[in-house]
Amino acid sequence: MSTITVSLKDRTDKGIPIVGFGTGTALFGRDATQSALNAIKAGFRHLDGAQAYANEKSLGDAIAESGIPREELWVTTKLDVVPPGKNVGDTLRESLSKNKLNLGYVDLFLIHNPKQHPHVKDVWRQVLQLKKEGLARSVGVSNFTVRYLEQIVGPNPQDASLLPDVIQNEYHPYIAKAGNAVREYAKKHGIIFASYAGLTPIARFPNGPVTSVVERAAKRLSEVRGQPVTTGQVLQVWLRQQGIVVISTSNKEERLKEYLDVPNLPPLTEEEMQAIETEGAKEHHRVFMTWLEKEPPE
Repeated sequence: MSTITVSLKDRTDKGIPIVGFGTGTALFGRDATQSALNAIKAGFRHLDGAQAYANEKSLGDAIAESGIPREELWVTTKLDVVPPGKNVGDTLRESLSKNKLNLGYVDLFLIHNPKQHPHVKDVWRQVLQLKKEGLARSVGVSNFTVRYLEQIVGPNPQDASLLPDVIQNEYHPYIAKAGNAVREYAKKHGIIFASYAGLTPIARFPNGPVTSVVERAAKRLSEVRGQPVTTGQVLQVWLRQQGIVVISTSNKEERLKEYLDVPNLPPLTEEEMQAIETEGAKEHHRVFMTWLEKEPPE
């Protein structure tokens, strides 16, 4: 199965698959072995984990059991709170150990939440050092605003080596307006932008204004393709056409196949893309990291 990837612009020789399987949300704190193994068998090659999800061991077990060569997989984990007496490197080495992922390196290591680190700039320097050591092939941040990004790299970064390779934030039509400042920052500096919770409009707010737009688009795409296209796929196409990496999760084989099929779907029209954005701007919903609602507007 071919995998659609997004280039990291020479920061690494490996592209990041545009569709990823996440081991958070419903799998948080649970054994993810079978779910992750099912995702790999379905064709996922991008696996998104985190120290905070408390299931790295099961993700590692799934990778080992799958038999897929390591170089064919993109594995992400994210930094949790650094325990007293330890440093960032200690936590990543523990994640990579035989007791957890059992890997020699991760493809991407993210700071999960800037609020957890009072000295986030120092934490970022430690993360960059781990990239130099080869324990993380690429590095980045998650749940960061522009203000936090400027804290770690300065207001006008001139050295590209200090920039994150990837920014992963909650992103969907109901948060796009609030998240556009970070999106523009990523574009300006050549940083890959990844989204989680991208299906929020239909999964959590099915009666919202976006629903009717994606339903009409799903109907049109179904007619063009000659087979059903779901509203969830439409939302993922909306993200993909913006060059955004999509992280999703499901225990259902049919849903996993839907996610993987998204890169093969016909494109949305400019009018459909704009309509989804316009309707999304009519409401604001943030599902995760709600502390960000108290941050100054950007």
